[in-house]
Amino acid sequence: MKLRAPLAAAGAAIVLGATGGFLLPAVANAHSAAVGSAPGATHTLKFIVVTNKFVRFTKATYLAQETDVSSTGKTVGFDEGSITFKTRNVATAGVTFVRLGGFLYGRFTTTNGGKTLFGKITGGTGVFGGATGTITGKAITSTKTAVTITYSSSSPTATPTPTSTPG
Repeated sequence: MKLRAPLAAAGAAIVLGATGGFLLPAVANAHSAAVGSAPGATHTLKFIVVTNKFVRFTKATYLAQETDVSSTGKTVGFDEGSITFKTRNVATAGVTFVRLGGFLYGRFTTTNGGKTLFGKITGGTGVFGGATGTITGKAITSTKTAVTITYSSSSPTATPTPTSTPG
């Protein structure tokens, strides 16, 4: 079975994406505006998933690690994914997006070898607690996928304060 690189990139995204944040507008800005809002408010994260590494564990199962970046190339988070191929062009994946303030969890499917993906946000931790929503993505190159995550959370949370490193 020939692994298509866009599918590997899409699988780990996710992209999430990728969190998401997944950003085509930066995730940090969308995230900061989102986390201090009322319960049920809808938030959109857009970003580009860049595949760093993937490992084949079985004939049909791969794990992937990716960096999520804004349209300007700034790192906005990371994601880890587990991809299972059902056929050469059909795969499903579970993904965890690591962002400032917590994790965002999702599942998605591709039916065209990784050219596009679609799925659901299934939960999260921290500022993403109780999150539900959708994930979509489109391959840009063999190692990059544009991801959009639209989600809402069940409870309001405070905006996290970034910590600085002494020195």
